[in-house]
Amino acid sequence: MLIGVVSDTHRHTWIIERVMEKLQNIDLLIHLGDNIQDVKEFGKFYKGTIINVKGNCDYSGSVPYDIIEEIQGQKFFITHGHHYDVKHSLSRLKYKALEEKANVVLFGHTHISQISYEDGIWFINPGSPVISRDGFNSIALIEIKDNKVNASIKAIR
Repeated sequence: MLIGVVSDTHRHTWIIERVMEKLQNIDLLIHLGDNIQDVKEFGKFYKGTIINVKGNCDYSGSVPYDIIEEIQGQKFFITHGHHYDVKHSLSRLKYKALEEKANVVLFGHTHISQISYEDGIWFINPGSPVISRDGFNSIALIEIKDNKVNASIKAIR
């Protein structure tokens, strides 16, 4: 299974087609918030399942801040990250992941991509495809094969 992960598109809808060019062969799309309205725009280019959460710039009552999702035998904790103070530390996020027994954590909010593996947990932040804070506009790809997770960051130009 191939999963595309996007965060912090902030209504820059012109970037969505370019993002989807990088995610042509995905089986699932996950949007980590800021802005949830962009999910409808992604739906114009991607007809598969889209999972999304809301971020600190989203005000929908029907979209949750956090989701726990079982995907191909992996337990995902999916969040925007602002409720876990991810701009300063991943410790609160890690404790929540341990509490939920998640082995993959997806988060955004920082606009800086990162992948780390600690105590049996993958922490994956796709960054932002349009307004990164480190000059590297990006998304993430996650492949789950033979019950193993392989994550990578892809540049958006």
